[in-house]
Amino acid sequence: MRATEPAEGRKPRASHIEAVDMRHVTQMMEQLQQGYIKSVAATAGMVVEVVPVDVYGYDVRLIRPSSDPRIDESAVLAQLKCTTQIVPDQSREHFSYQFTKRQYFDHLARSRRYPKAILIVMTVPPRQAEWTEVTHDGLWTRRSCFWVSLEGVEIDPSVKKPTVHIPTKNRVDAESLSEILDKIDRGEPLNE
Repeated sequence: MRATEPAEGRKPRASHIEAVDMRHVTQMMEQLQQGYIKSVAATAGMVVEVVPVDVYGYDVRLIRPSSDPRIDESAVLAQLKCTTQIVPDQSREHFSYQFTKRQYFDHLARSRRYPKAILIVMTVPPRQAEWTEVTHDGLWTRRSCFWVSLEGVEIDPSVKKPTVHIPTKNRVDAESLSEILDKIDRGEPLNE
């Protein structure tokens, strides 16, 4: 895992988005991602608590109840990011995501005993009308969420907007969320 300096020449945020209402597109992206995470977590038998005040850099807490009433539940914190500027290439090992502020990276990179924390990045098409499609077979969400643990990742303090690499194999689905909490229960690191 490595973090790098941001690429030059990036377009300003949201300038290429075809939104229903540009004044609220960021909130709509957040709502879409929360819906995705809540749906997948429900499939995995987990509960999602939305963190109402973003003081510590985390947006949600995913909680899995224990099957044994004498044992505590498992939990992981997640920082949610949604972007229209990335289309992950599944033939590559990773894609890059650039934080807009250093503090978002710092919250995730510090060592934590419990609860652990992950970054979840959702990639969506720039045209808001394409984010979902409803058919007789179900609700389809375009594209996907991917996760990474940045705990222990170091980067030069002079970098203001760190870029991190997210493995394309780390797609957020019910199985991956269960595996994350299984690793936490066993005391295993998430970033290996």
